[in-house]
Parts: sequence; structure tokens; C-alpha cells
Amino acid sequence: MAEPLRLAVLPAATERIDRFLADQLQLSRTQAARLVAGKCVRVNGAVARASRHLVHGELLEIEYPDHEPPRTLQPAHIALAIIYEDDDLAVIDKPAGLVVHPAPGHWQDTLVNALIARGTTLAGGAEGRPGIVHRLDRDTSGLMVVAKTDKAHRRLNAALAARRVKRHYAALAWGHLDESPLTIEAPIARHEKDRKRMAVRETGRAARTDAHVVARFDVADLVRLELHTGRTHQVRVHLAHIGHPIIGDPVYGAGGSRRISGSARIRAEQVERLAPRQALHAAYLAFRHPADGRPVEFFSPWPADLAPLLLSIAAGSIPVADTDYLRYLGFFKGYG
Repeated sequence: MAEPLRLAVLPAATERIDRFLADQLQLSRTQAARLVAGKCVRVNGAVARASRHLVHGELLEIEYPDHEPPRTLQPAHIALAIIYEDDDLAVIDKPAGLVVHPAPGHWQDTLVNALIARGTTLAGGAEGRPGIVHRLDRDTSGLMVVAKTDKAHRRLNAALAARRVKRHYAALAWGHLDESPLTIEAPIARHEKDRKRMAVRETGRAARTDAHVVARFDVADLVRLELHTGRTHQVRVHLAHIGHPIIGDPVYGAGGSRRISGSARIRAEQVERLAPRQALHAAYLAFRHPADGRPVEFFSPWPADLAPLLLSIAAGSIPVADTDYLRYLGFFKGYG
């Protein structure tokens, strides 16, 4: 066995061990259960049982089987857009397609590996994911903050838990929301049958997303979404739950053009073919700096790989020469 991966349990309520491992390690519930059944997981030093419920403050140790060991963090020379950096933290505009931290299937080609390659000091966080305060899905682009000191990591984590970190996403959602602004409060858990997916379930963890329509086009809305919680796939699950999945989402929005009825169906099908991935981008991030408490905020423009999709949906209502599409459409109106 290799050196075990250590995770601290932070949820306020009790949680099944397989559910916690699946969420934290980005595994299916079956894969997590196999680790427990194989006696690869210890809680506070004792081998965990499958029926174990975790509570706040407990420590997990995961020893991967020899055929799939965690690797020593290796540098990976992947281009990154660092939009701010100081001695305490760095803010990255993550490209789509990049996994945030090492996990099964992606041990050496992640954001963490890329930061190590550029010599960025990372501190705090679980072993194997140093400096990571919050995550973005692999195919979601946009703003993330990473910690460079233990103090910064603790304070940013505390601010995130207290909902003092503002995270706003831009998304293109099929159809038109019935009202705006709209608060979506629906608990999220692993899908009952497909463990790689999340779903709205009564047994899930509380989740809240606020949605505001920024611009309305013929077959879709440009929506600003504010996260009040940080559940896996939260934005994607919540929009699909209310019947307006994100364009290009292969998991929660497949066949989304079929939701458009009447003469607009053909137009929607044309639009759908232009989506290279889910049209979801973390466009705004704001928090108080962990070192001195000053407010800081960061903006990220609509990504280039999704520009043809947005321009097609907008059908000539956006000047092609003005590439700051979000600002032009008023996405950042009222921000500092």
C-alpha cells in the first residue's frame, strides 16, 4: 500500500461513509463502497465498516490498492491564466477540460499539477489536493481561488462555509425561465441508479441557487447564477430540475433542443450542434482577502470556445467586434 490519503470530515450533519467518499474523491458510490469493503478506509485509525456514518471532525485515511495507488504529485506543464497572485493566494481562470485535483483517472494532468510545475506554493487542504478551496467541474471554465498558506486556506474555507464568498456563474439555459429572479432550493444527492450523476432527492444535502435572467433570446436564456452552497454539479442539476438544462451539458442536458417546441425546434437543433461543452462559466468571484480583510473581486469574460454558440443564439444582437459579451449584455451591471 502507498501512503494513505487523509481527509477531514466537515459536514455539519452525519453522512454515510460511501456517500462522503464518492463526493470528495469524485468516485461512483460503487467505487467508494469497494474501498470500504476492501478494508482500505480507516476512521480515526479503525477500519471502517460499510454502515459507518461520519460526523464532523473525524479523520479518514484511504489506502488505495496497489494496482491503483495515488501518485506523488508531479509537475505538468499546462498553460494557466493566473489573473491575480500574491503571497497568500492565487486566482486562476480555469480552462474547460482541466480537472482540478488528482483523482482516479487523472493523477498527473490536473490544475494542481500545473500549479506545481510553475512553482506555485500550495498549502492547506487534504493530501493530494493542496491549496484547493473550491472546485469546478472539468468542463466548466472560470474563476477559482487557491491558497498558498495554511492561514489563507483556513480563512477562505471558513468564509466559504459561512457563505461569504460570492460565486456567480454565466450559463446558457434552454428555453425561458418562468420568473426572474428565481431561487432554486432543492436537496442534491447521488442519483439512485447512476452513481456518476447527481440528482434532486429528498435525502440529499440542502442546496440553493439563485437565478437571474440577464438576456432572453429565441431559444435560450443567458442566466446569472449565484451559489449559496457548493454541491457537486449543483448548477447543472438545479437548472435541469426546473426544466431548463444548460446547453451542451452531456449529462443533464442531452437532447435539450427537443424541449423547444414548434417552429423554433429546427433553430434549437442548429444551436445545439455549436456547443463544444456545457455552456457554463464561473464569471465572478468576490471575497475578503484572508490576510487583511480587504474586499477583492474578479471578473472573467465569456470564454472564446463558447463564443460561436452565444453569437448564434443572440442572432446578430451582439456586436461581433465587442468580445466582452457578458459586460455588453449587462451581466456585470451593478457590480463594484
